[in-house]
Amino acid sequence: MQSKKRRRIDPPTIHPRNRYSEKPPDFGLLAYLYPSFSPYVFPSSRPGGRPSIDWTNFNATRELTRVLLLHDHGVNWWIPDGQLCPTVPNRLNYIHWIEDLLSSDLIPAWDCSDRKVRGFDIGTGANCIYPLLGASLLGWSFVGSDAALEWARKNVESNPHLVELIEIRNANDFLCSAEVKPKSGKIFEGELSTEEKEADSLEPKLEMSSFSEPHVLVGVVKDDEKFDFCMCNPPFFESMKEAGLNPKTSCGGTPKEMVYPGGEQAFVTQIINDSVVLRNSFRWFSSMVGRKGNLKVLVSKLRDVGVSIVKTTEFVQGQTARWGLAWSFIAVKKSSIALNTPIKSHHSFTLEGLQRQFGAFQILKAVESFFLANGALCKCDFLSFLVNVTLSNDQIDDLLKDGLANIGGRAISSMSNTSTDLKFPKELLFRVSVFEQSPGTVLVRGSLLHKDNPLLGVFSSLFSRLEEALKNDFVNKLRGS
Repeated sequence: MQSKKRRRIDPPTIHPRNRYSEKPPDFGLLAYLYPSFSPYVFPSSRPGGRPSIDWTNFNATRELTRVLLLHDHGVNWWIPDGQLCPTVPNRLNYIHWIEDLLSSDLIPAWDCSDRKVRGFDIGTGANCIYPLLGASLLGWSFVGSDAALEWARKNVESNPHLVELIEIRNANDFLCSAEVKPKSGKIFEGELSTEEKEADSLEPKLEMSSFSEPHVLVGVVKDDEKFDFCMCNPPFFESMKEAGLNPKTSCGGTPKEMVYPGGEQAFVTQIINDSVVLRNSFRWFSSMVGRKGNLKVLVSKLRDVGVSIVKTTEFVQGQTARWGLAWSFIAVKKSSIALNTPIKSHHSFTLEGLQRQFGAFQILKAVESFFLANGALCKCDFLSFLVNVTLSNDQIDDLLKDGLANIGGRAISSMSNTSTDLKFPKELLFRVSVFEQSPGTVLVRGSLLHKDNPLLGVFSSLFSRLEEALKNDFVNKLRGS
């Protein structure tokens, strides 16, 4: 029964601008064009199926990455045995998501209008994949930092057309010679002048415990540098034993690339700590995250340090789930609050730590009650654990008057404008499905039934309210009791 319900939930899709979103790599064609790839390709056992490779063979996955970078991106690339081998489609998803953030107008751009986009890759590794893709695809300039960079430099030098766009920076050289400074950039020695004391009083104070862990950005980013973003593929695991739990793939990876004390949560937490110090050096900070549970913890940490905005996304790559986390300290533009609500046609969240008496049925009934209280028409299917929700334009107008307009999206601001040329549908239709993943854990997912509906902002805002209400009723109150 559970597997059937799982199939009803629409999975997230690959980024629409990803060149592989509509046309996956043709292994047969690549094997014909690149004889070195041919030994790793075998025909499908199914009639009419596509050729494939052995994903547990490191040599096969490395050669696939090499030929994809060369064939589709004009990039020469190689890594030695055992190094982490990136999957190109997945890394492209991250690049395009950063591109979305930079073009979203959520926060102001740097003052220099003619300034080229500049990124910082934390732990670029031997593969140097993000700088190579960002520079070749979009013309971005990069600083890639890490401790062991012989092959990263070789990969950049193998592409003369990209050399001027990519700087490889040894993090150890900078961290060993740099002193940790407050945000103002001063080292406090002796007495401060009156002016210095007054200036320092305006700076946010950081606890010394913030500097107890090794830094990943502080000391590597120079005082006068400004970047549009940083990105990171962090070490996801606490041990190499944990890293080898997936028997279906072989992407290599050394302990330095794969393992960090405390795993990805501890590593990304250090990026967050460093971002507090360097809040004026980056427009966007970001990292990939491998576990959804960690994503929620990290978002909470970001709220605690006072960021102005947090954005998340899910990256699709075969059977592997990864999430993107981005944040900024720059004040959000007022116009973007109304104009840039995420235009997602599906949303989901998880209720964890539920008491034994609360399962999928009780949560579904609560979902129905929530939307009925908002004036919606609901049609429940208790066998399939879903509810279809219909909101008329009049009901949406009532919700807007109740304060939803602030986060309702571009289309909302036009609804009351009779001169607009936009044609709005007569109603908003969406479906909410409930799936019990395990005892005490329930997944709630909402999908817009007409994905081109211009009222995406209303849907996103309502679903955000639903999440807040359910967590308050079933999680927060019970924990406090």
